[in-house]
Amino acid sequence: MNGHTRGGPLAGIRVLAIAKVWAGPYTAKLLGQLGAEVLKVESTSSLDEMRAYGGLDIEHAPYFLSQNTEALSVRVNMKSAEGLARLKDMIAISDIVLDNLRPGAMAKLGLSFPEMQAIRPDIIHVSIKMYGSDGPLGQQTGYAPSFGAIGGVTGLVGHEGGLPEGMNIRFGDTSAGAAAAFAAVAALHHRERTGEGQQVDLSAVETMSSLVGDRLLEYALTGDVPRHRGNAHDALAPHGFFPCAQNGWISIVCEAERDWQALCDGLDSPALAKDPRFASLSQRLAHRGELEVDLAALTAAHEACDLGARLRAAGVAAYPAASSLDLMASDTFWSNGTYRTVLNGNGDARPVVGPSWRMAPGEADIANGAPTLGQHDDYVYRELLGLEEAEYDRLKANGAIS
Repeated sequence: MNGHTRGGPLAGIRVLAIAKVWAGPYTAKLLGQLGAEVLKVESTSSLDEMRAYGGLDIEHAPYFLSQNTEALSVRVNMKSAEGLARLKDMIAISDIVLDNLRPGAMAKLGLSFPEMQAIRPDIIHVSIKMYGSDGPLGQQTGYAPSFGAIGGVTGLVGHEGGLPEGMNIRFGDTSAGAAAAFAAVAALHHRERTGEGQQVDLSAVETMSSLVGDRLLEYALTGDVPRHRGNAHDALAPHGFFPCAQNGWISIVCEAERDWQALCDGLDSPALAKDPRFASLSQRLAHRGELEVDLAALTAAHEACDLGARLRAAGVAAYPAASSLDLMASDTFWSNGTYRTVLNGNGDARPVVGPSWRMAPGEADIANGAPTLGQHDDYVYRELLGLEEAEYDRLKANGAIS
């Protein structure tokens, strides 16, 4: 059992996270939100790059603070033979080793999966790479925009007739991180059944390709090359976002004829309901561009929340597009724990995004934010590894702990 048990389904599981930037720390954060104890390996000479983002000192960098909730920071100089030896001691007391280092970096450290199995036979190694570790492109490295582009998602995002526009640059990292956390939990289940550890070799590019769904097969089935089509739907019209007052937007989808009639009534537009171009679903699909222009002219005068409430009361699937400020102002998200305030290692209180699930009983406590560099050195080296004070001081003095 770990020494920082906070409850949750993964209470007692220890994750050694040799992970930087976004995808790896995001995986660790999800596992931590499930109750795992996360030991984040850092060093002064090899900082997580996120500690340098934001133009502030390393203990107040906003991106780092957002991604390392409940992590415990332990300094290890992996360029030092003694530091590497202590890292192996940490592997011996961990359940999962997580890394998203460059391809081949772990093997160069003498930490290939077989070498880690020699330290702990039932270890689980979760490795996140752009292409995974095998194949002709296994040595390539890249970042979230690379994952989205090569994986096929970017080419499907954008307005019809325009250029591919991609999406939030973090989408590739968070998608790969979530897939890695899912795989880690599955590997724990496998170990529980069989006693065996596992190596999880995760490809961020393949993770993104899996999100493309049936569009991967579209050409083979239809002969049409998949392309970006904005918010259009093959079988529904209207289906998309429409402008509202004060720079707002509203999502409107009509599936049945009764939805279409309710939409026309909700917009007080009998002319729209009687327009022969839109008299049936097939007609609306055939004249989708004109339909969207006419709808946009009608929605533009309305406030998005008010219009959404009116249309939903009539049975239309209509919802305002929430901004980040709208989300942060939501009483619901604060009351259910989606958003919460934690106390960072630097002493600052900070709002963070909590887990997207609710569990009863046994949900993990989440009260601590991101750690300061080396904040948990004493806990890991003295309590977990059992080093005597003199040996601990010696390792700090010679740079193995730095």
